[in-house]
Amino acid sequence: MRNRNAMGAEEEDNEINLTPMLDVVFIMLIFFIVTASFIKEAGIDVNRPDAPTAESMEDASLLVAISPNDEIWIDKRLTAPANVRTVLERLHAENPKGSMVIQADEKSTNATLVIVMEAAKDAGLTNVAIAANRD
Repeated sequence: MRNRNAMGAEEEDNEINLTPMLDVVFIMLIFFIVTASFIKEAGIDVNRPDAPTAESMEDASLLVAISPNDEIWIDKRLTAPANVRTVLERLHAENPKGSMVIQADEKSTNATLVIVMEAAKDAGLTNVAIAANRD
């Protein structure tokens, strides 16, 4: 009988305690969630024109998309051309050091692009770029 009790106690001692491992996994999960950089999207898919001299721009905090039928999307919301300046002023006030990227579709008109660029200038944005695909 003693052998059975002794073996039962040994089996309990040989089990792996998973609690510390789970603690480490949860801490790592929290770390990766906090440090992850989230991709901002303008709200629609845009076919950007190709440009061999295109450069990547880091930390664009404000994305504006112009669709092929000249709709203006800011912060995943369709915006009327008359309201672009107001929306850009509000977003610029929230992040004064941020830059702006305009994602204009290849089939959109220059007139809409100029409306957005003028609104950005009037809103006080100085760091404005136009998105393109690198060849």
